[in-house]
Amino acid sequence: MAPLHILYQDDCLVAIDKPAGMIVHPGRDPEGPEWIVMKRLRDELGRQVFPIHRLDRPTTGVLLFALDKATSTLAQQFFELRRVQKRYLAVVCGITPERWVCDTPLRKKLEEPALQAETSFERLMVAPAGSFSGDSRLSLSLLQASPKTGRFHQIRRHLLEAGLPIVGDFRYAGRERSHELGEILGTDTRMLLQARSLELPHPREEGMLRIEAPVDPDICKCFPALAAAPVEPVEAANA
Repeated sequence: MAPLHILYQDDCLVAIDKPAGMIVHPGRDPEGPEWIVMKRLRDELGRQVFPIHRLDRPTTGVLLFALDKATSTLAQQFFELRRVQKRYLAVVCGITPERWVCDTPLRKKLEEPALQAETSFERLMVAPAGSFSGDSRLSLSLLQASPKTGRFHQIRRHLLEAGLPIVGDFRYAGRERSHELGEILGTDTRMLLQARSLELPHPREEGMLRIEAPVDPDICKCFPALAAAPVEPVEAANA
């Protein structure tokens, strides 16, 4: 198995481009260490690492770790205080509005109260009908999603709220449709959601830290122009 792709590293932080299918840290179910990012990164660096935030198993992109517990605590506070700008890329079916905001409150469990949640969406590119030989009627939109809050499956559920589940999202788009689109697009069982960039104050140094991942190759399969000229995310308001 190839080493993890390190996007940034200094004396107290390290960021990787998380592959699809990996979980951030050990959960309740047994997993081989090759599928747990924290264990893989620890072994590759030869030192303990501390996760600062999380990404869902099927999501790819920027994932930040601290190299000591104190730095982890400081960086987590920036997430809690909404001082982190998070930008994601998502692929959905159809031609979406150019931009909109979803502020539907979300709850993780039915018995829990709904919590404030807000995500801004901007359409970056369109693949019109006729772009894909497997389905001449299929059109796609590439979205930039900028979540202001960090609720459970927030981007995925806010897009579902808009009737635009993410391509390959088995949980919210349905297994049969996800398999069908995976065959047409050549993306197999991938969910096309990527954490493209993070921007936050450096917890140990002055100034802002911006970390960006290359555009996910499976997203490039849907929008081939990205491989030659990656889309630059639109500036988002401070979170």
